[in-house]
Amino acid sequence: MEFKHVPIMLSECINNLNISPNGIYVDCTLGGAGHSLEIAKKLNEEGLLIGIDKDKTAIEVSRERLKNVKCKVILINDDFKNLKNILYDNNIEKVNGILADLGVSSYQIDEVERGFSYSKDAPLDMRMNLNQTLTAKEIVNNYSEKELLKILYEYGEENFAKSIVRNILKTREIKPIERTGELVKIIESSVPSKVLHKGGSVAKKTFQALRIEVNGELDSLKFALSDMIEVLKPSGRLCIISFHSLEDRLVKNCFTENATGCICPKSFPVCVCNHKPIIKIINKKPLTPNLEELKQNSRSTSSKLRVIEKL
Repeated sequence: MEFKHVPIMLSECINNLNISPNGIYVDCTLGGAGHSLEIAKKLNEEGLLIGIDKDKTAIEVSRERLKNVKCKVILINDDFKNLKNILYDNNIEKVNGILADLGVSSYQIDEVERGFSYSKDAPLDMRMNLNQTLTAKEIVNNYSEKELLKILYEYGEENFAKSIVRNILKTREIKPIERTGELVKIIESSVPSKVLHKGGSVAKKTFQALRIEVNGELDSLKFALSDMIEVLKPSGRLCIISFHSLEDRLVKNCFTENATGCICPKSFPVCVCNHKPIIKIINKKPLTPNLEELKQNSRSTSSKLRVIEKL
């Protein structure tokens, strides 16, 4: 299967990165190099593009797609939570810009055997990094009731978590749950019929929760956000595209905290915290895809782009 991934809000990202031709730029979620290729086109021979992705296939595909660009290119098969170590290993202290598109690539969704999609029957997998051992099958069949409830409530914001988990436990007592189709049927049997026929799959939230747990997505983001800000040069830009409220909340709160000055209680007559803002928020409200993009790429629907600049 061809590695396809339509880059979300491409022009908005490129414009907001304020690309300097000889700068250093990091694409933390390389995918099929959709964003990276456009960044590279704006760099000269002195410029450097660093691409990071947990999926080895993404690295191989992107290496081919970026082979004719003028700038220097370094591609790393790793988790972006290790950004500081990656830069250190390449003798880089600060960078001019960072981009992170937190969505799952279309290639991963459309490659049936990866098990990301609830609309196609496949093995329960959902790993972005195929070298890791934890899969969705492992979680569904071996996590405790308490652990499953926590995941579905926190990562899926699933209102029917108790019913879904109860039916998962019943089913796995008889036989292991091995395929996405089996799990979808369990979920469908766990929700009221009026919800089942509302439109859209009722499996969406559970699959989101499992995917986040399998790949440690929120943990990686929490770990990486402050590091991303730290490694930016003054006037450097950070662009982050999120796809659900959990990610966006983390990004928004981190940006707000780092853009805030005094954090003393209002009752204090003078500031004693000496807290200084280290970034400025470029777009007070997140950018969203325009109507044309929404028509051409339905997977962009829930995306939000937030941008900050290092002071």
